[in-house]
Amino acid sequence: MTQIATVERLLDGGYAEISVPRKTACGHDCEECAGCGVTGQAVRAKAKNDVGAKPGEKVVVESSTKKLFGVIALVYVLPIVCFLLGYFLSEGLGENWRYAIAVAAAALSLIPSVVYDRYARRHDSLTYRILRLF
Repeated sequence: MTQIATVERLLDGGYAEISVPRKTACGHDCEECAGCGVTGQAVRAKAKNDVGAKPGEKVVVESSTKKLFGVIALVYVLPIVCFLLGYFLSEGLGENWRYAIAVAAAALSLIPSVVYDRYARRHDSLTYRILRLF
């Protein structure tokens, strides 16, 4: 996946800190809505700077799609699967208990997401690569 980012500062080892604007599904027509509250927010990340970009320059960056799909599955798919398993495997209980077990299973399924987030931050496993100047 490619995005446009701004180089914030240079780091050691041929890396740069970049600022990537946060995107939402709404298309960012904020003048019409302004309901989501993410206007102007950006995500800071580390990017391999092979093109020699300098602070303040706009660049095109690429992130690994393979790693991104794994994170998407972990964060979005696993809780849904756990919710459904909790609901259907507790068939003999009352309806209130079934929902309680399903919600608890979905909540517990978020633990691997938190663990992976901490691992990814420590090991810089989700990094970008600067492709070219914008």
